[in-house]
Amino acid sequence: MATFKDFRNNIKPNWCPGCGDFSVQAAIQKACAANGLEPDELAVITGIGCSGRLSGYIKSYGFHSTHGRSLPVAQGVKMANDDLTVIASGGDGDGFAIGMGHTVHALKRNIDITYIVMDNQVYGLTKGQTSPSSGKGFVTKTTPDGSKENPIQPIRTALASGATFVAQSVSSDIKQLTAIIQQAMDHKGFSFINVFSPCVTYNKVNTYDWFKENLIAVEDIEDFDHTDAKNAMQNVMEYDGLLKGIIYHDQEAKSYQENIDGYLDQPLIKKKMTLENETFDELMAEFR
Repeated sequence: MATFKDFRNNIKPNWCPGCGDFSVQAAIQKACAANGLEPDELAVITGIGCSGRLSGYIKSYGFHSTHGRSLPVAQGVKMANDDLTVIASGGDGDGFAIGMGHTVHALKRNIDITYIVMDNQVYGLTKGQTSPSSGKGFVTKTTPDGSKENPIQPIRTALASGATFVAQSVSSDIKQLTAIIQQAMDHKGFSFINVFSPCVTYNKVNTYDWFKENLIAVEDIEDFDHTDAKNAMQNVMEYDGLLKGIIYHDQEAKSYQENIDGYLDQPLIKKKMTLENETFDELMAEFR
């Protein structure tokens, strides 16, 4: 059985010292080992940004896609080979800006993959501009007078889009994050995890201390029910999205694959994909 170390490779991450992404990577590796996966049973698909490097730092199948496009690739990988556990990952810019259209449609489509967003509320790779989740008034080089926009609400968006597994954590709580990722991978459907992953270089507002003071564990909220979407949304709105834990989990909903007749009997990778000459000639004849 694979251990945490079996998901390591020889590539040293070049994130800034103290970056929350180190802990997210470790949590993924721990969760995969705890769930009994082998490296060749996992595919990690990433987009562009600091977090996009993740697919090269984990020993598994990996694909570094273009900006905002990790989800289309990840869904394609899963549809072609249902035997793989597929994790898509990216930052708040990758998932909530250029990739937002893909995010919303993936949330409602419910393909059986896990999507982990490393939300540092700033564009770190391009040296500190506002991202979709930056707070109103956030000061950067391109917004010296403070951002004039309201930040996107990832958890509210996920719930409103029909997601069947919604969770949020912070990279400093690696024990909780690991447990959440384990449950997300076990969920038969699309699992969305927003992880606050502080940027120690370009975001001096949303720091580790800030999240420690402001995040509220769902276990500490009386009558919180993560099986009730309405209850989850009400609490998300009441606490302005600053919750951590499993916020919503629908164990009854069918995944996209389960709704396609015959799919699970023989995914694409197991099908004979050759085209006989006679069939090809018949198809070409239609265009004459």
